[in-house]
Amino acid sequence: MSRAFRFSGPRLLAGPLLTLTCITLQPALANDADLMTRSTLSGDWGGLRHQLDSQGIKFTGDYSGETAYNADGGLQRSARYSQNIKLGVQFDLGKLYGLDNGGKVQMTINDRRGNSASEDLVGNRLPIQENFGGLYTRLTELSYERTLFSPELNVKLGYMAMGNDLGGLDSGILCNFMNAGFCGHPLNMSGGSGWTNYPNAHLGVRLKYDLSSTWQVRVAAFNVDPQSNGNSSRAWHLGPKHTTGTVLPLELVYKLQGELPGEYKLGYYYDSSDAKRIGSDKEVSGRDGHYLLIDQAVWHSQASPGRSMHAFGQYSAASTAASPFSKWYGVGLVLYTPFEGRARDTIAIGYGRAVPNPRSRDAQQDAAAANGESVPNLHSAEQLIELSYGYQATPWLTLRPDVQYIIEPGAFSAEKIDNALVLGLQVKASF
Repeated sequence: MSRAFRFSGPRLLAGPLLTLTCITLQPALANDADLMTRSTLSGDWGGLRHQLDSQGIKFTGDYSGETAYNADGGLQRSARYSQNIKLGVQFDLGKLYGLDNGGKVQMTINDRRGNSASEDLVGNRLPIQENFGGLYTRLTELSYERTLFSPELNVKLGYMAMGNDLGGLDSGILCNFMNAGFCGHPLNMSGGSGWTNYPNAHLGVRLKYDLSSTWQVRVAAFNVDPQSNGNSSRAWHLGPKHTTGTVLPLELVYKLQGELPGEYKLGYYYDSSDAKRIGSDKEVSGRDGHYLLIDQAVWHSQASPGRSMHAFGQYSAASTAASPFSKWYGVGLVLYTPFEGRARDTIAIGYGRAVPNPRSRDAQQDAAAANGESVPNLHSAEQLIELSYGYQATPWLTLRPDVQYIIEPGAFSAEKIDNALVLGLQVKASF
């Protein structure tokens, strides 16, 4: 048995979760009469799922598989596959125990497997498969959430990824793409600070306060523990192994309402950890960054309800003293309901630019010169163009053919690598 499966805590949970998965899939395999119309693959479990939900226990589960084939350029022509399985259960304490504003407890377990097209085939920095990384079973959330003092204030605390609630667009528009440069959060936030995105979780607390129906402020504090990120031996340990500081994000959210709705986020974060200064043996005390995220509807059809065009934009800047990834720019368009009869399909196109820190470039040149070598004359950034079509085959199954063109894949490694053309397919299913 591989080391990824050698755990003690999961033994208490893996068996019940595997049993639950088998039980939930049985109705889907036994009766496929409504398989194409049900909201989840496993259906309502003969009424049990609806009954448990009404009593305050809600089970969720989903699968994503991403296959990427490097058709031209990069390091080599071949294909790689990665997958992610997520199982969760939420306990509504108000329903379970008749409590007024009892809050909710969320537990989520995550398992990832596969190989990286970026590492093996292309050699670029932005992960071609957004679900690659941390290839083991882990606890990804154990949190408690409720309103506090007034309906306008919501608090969430526990063990969780801060990127679940901050740093991304709530609309989910960015996950119409397969590359992690778009789907999720600007990657220089986690690359240059203690910011953690799913599935890396840490102890923390998050507050949301509704200033009005359109304005909201979010603030949080999370433990910074780099030694636990991507470490399978820490997969079931809620407590930190080696705390280096605290990361404090602050986010202002504006939700534009009307015929052309929009979402705007302006954020700032500060990490109190000491970190090695790039190109120096000295340390820098504290790292910070800021970001701006936009999702704005620019057109909607009067004749076809649901058909609309949204534009998105991303800008993020990280600390130049300690982050190898200084800036990220992203723009794109997503067309919803592109064809009659395909109400839940999407067409998405995006362009992204990831800028390496000039100090990293200088350090690479100095190291090469010390070895009597030279650094290739590269442009200033890795660039990404991505086109995808989201085909909603059933309410629970999405197929997303995807094309990515990666310009200057070796911008971060200071290597001369030919531009790469990658063909991909993303499959998502809800259990």
